[in-house]
Amino acid sequence: MGKLAFIFPGQGAQYVGMGKDIAAEYKSADAIYEEASEALGFDIKEMIFNGNDETLKITENTQPTIVTTSVACMQPLLEKGIKPDFVAGLSLGEYAAHVAAGTFSFKDAVALVRKRGKFMQEAVPVGVGAMSAIIGLDNEAVIESCKEASSLGVCAPANFNCPGQLAIAGDVAAVEKANEICKAKGAKRAMMLAVSAPFHCSLLKPAGEKLAEELDKVTVNDIKIPVVVNVTAESVTAKEQVKATLVDQVSNSVLWENCVKTMLEQGVDTFVEIGPGKVLSGFVKKINKDVRVLNVENLDSLNATLEELTR
Repeated sequence: MGKLAFIFPGQGAQYVGMGKDIAAEYKSADAIYEEASEALGFDIKEMIFNGNDETLKITENTQPTIVTTSVACMQPLLEKGIKPDFVAGLSLGEYAAHVAAGTFSFKDAVALVRKRGKFMQEAVPVGVGAMSAIIGLDNEAVIESCKEASSLGVCAPANFNCPGQLAIAGDVAAVEKANEICKAKGAKRAMMLAVSAPFHCSLLKPAGEKLAEELDKVTVNDIKIPVVVNVTAESVTAKEQVKATLVDQVSNSVLWENCVKTMLEQGVDTFVEIGPGKVLSGFVKKINKDVRVLNVENLDSLNATLEELTR
């Protein structure tokens, strides 16, 4: 019997109305939106269901809205007795994974990620940092390109998403230079991303330091399900490791491709992406085309996934 993993999306997957039809159908999902509003002190449910894209794009809004939706969309699966063997999330999604694993209460997690978003945005003034997506070049060539460009400032791989798809981050001039070098090395595409900060590079260390202070105020519970974490791509089962990995994650590369490979090596053959979008589903398929990949972001996808998992 193969194993099941729940995986949770990161920033950029958000859209107005995400999770709304699941919340209308399942009281347990709707209760998560209500709980988030209570924890944050404003009506985040209204922001998600009936707000606008510009408001959702503000990092300190994006982060709690995605985590809330991901945790809400998971509730019907838990209601039906479907429990994962492993959990993981891309960057921000790691917080939803920790909620699934019982590491944090949902209220603590949603309050944390709102602060995390604020700290990440404040760490680098708008216009100073940038990110770029590099398509069609192997990891080593991208790493080398970043090193060559770093004479102009910070430049480093930010996300190892799947074979031939990385994101890089750093100072604007250095990232632009790295794009040129990557293209010269044969990249199919090297394009600047519409993001508000250079996530997952050393420029974000001040945000990690502030986040560490907030994490110290939060209760960390025993981990009930192994969490495969971004910074090491290894399973974390000891609660003592959690805070350090989440702090390091802010300013270090997200090793998503290796996270998926770790779960595959542990016998996972079914991945369920829970929350807005299907970006992670695409990455998993590019890493291993033979595994079963499902998703839950609305009633249609939920019902299709429940049918698959309860056969």
